[in-house]
Amino acid sequence: MTPRTIAVVEDEQAIAEAIAARLRAEGHTVETAGDGPAGVELCHRIAPDLVVLDVMLPGFDGLEVCRRLHAELDPVPMVLMLTARAGEADELVGLDAGADDYVTKPFSTRVLVARVSALLRRADRWAEDSAEAPIEAGDGALRIDVAGRRVHVDDAEVRLTPTEFDLLLHLARRPGIVFSRERLLTEVWGYADGSGARTVDTHVAGLRRKIGARWVRTAHGVGYAFEP
Repeated sequence: MTPRTIAVVEDEQAIAEAIAARLRAEGHTVETAGDGPAGVELCHRIAPDLVVLDVMLPGFDGLEVCRRLHAELDPVPMVLMLTARAGEADELVGLDAGADDYVTKPFSTRVLVARVSALLRRADRWAEDSAEAPIEAGDGALRIDVAGRRVHVDDAEVRLTPTEFDLLLHLARRPGIVFSRERLLTEVWGYADGSGARTVDTHVAGLRRKIGARWVRTAHGVGYAFEP
């Protein structure tokens, strides 16, 4: 896996240092920040490939950090959110704010590094897409620029999170094929986790809000398919 630049935004210094040390041991360049404003400033300064982001931060919280990153940075970094509560509502709020994945505290650094690695493996695969032709559907109403990782709906660009783009592309490459949530977790997120079905559902809902509901069909009790 290619070494990457990672920002860790976490106000508990011991946790931030432990995460940073473990990721540096994997060969990554890591910088840390301890509050929301400093986290945004850090990401503007170093343009990280991935941000490990705590929800509960001084200044403003991780949800606001995530929203600002999506509004202000291009390209948008991947975001792995840390949440202190295991409640489904808290996890979904993080995903709705633009997080690509989440880990619930308390966590082992092994689990966190595994999730980081799964996200970054996807980034390594993006180089393989650089020669792929755009995908169009609906007589050009939807255009997926694979190489540029951009999406246009009716000639207007729609800003997707990295995971939303990967999910749309994965479905669009196989139009009409129904993918189960478990298969999407394995093939898009890079891990199989039976508790992650709501992660898929939330990202599909985010996609539909941004590009319109017509392109992704629900096969009730099974999963999702792209409908060109």
